[in-house]
Amino acid sequence: MTTPVPPPSAFIEVERLVVEILEDDPGLATALVAVEPPADFDGTAAAVLVNRRGGAWVGELHVDEPLIELEVYGPDKATAHTLANAGRRALLAAAGRTVGTNVITDVVEQDGPRWMPDYLYAAANRYVCVLKVAVDVY
Repeated sequence: MTTPVPPPSAFIEVERLVVEILEDDPGLATALVAVEPPADFDGTAAAVLVNRRGGAWVGELHVDEPLIELEVYGPDKATAHTLANAGRRALLAAAGRTVGTNVITDVVEQDGPRWMPDYLYAAANRYVCVLKVAVDVY
């Protein structure tokens, strides 16, 4: 029997890690990529907002497997769709990549991209997709 491996007391800042990956992608060069929108954001600018939406710790592998949600906005539906596909493509391509001291061992799409109304920004054109990102913690 193996001894369970406790999770680390603090996980890596996976949202920052994903922002870094997406900012490097030429397909997203015209979009704001961030964890938080700027104060004047109204949902009509080209933007990719990165949010951790849970996930799981895999103790014996020392892997954090967060679910990463990309909320993608554009000035129109077609632009938002193009940016959503660029964001998911960039994140899916990150499997096997080392970013700083972190190794992304796998990326698997869980949902999306799908068109979703935005109740905070009435004029928004928004797509949402969710990807599971496996990151070695040790």
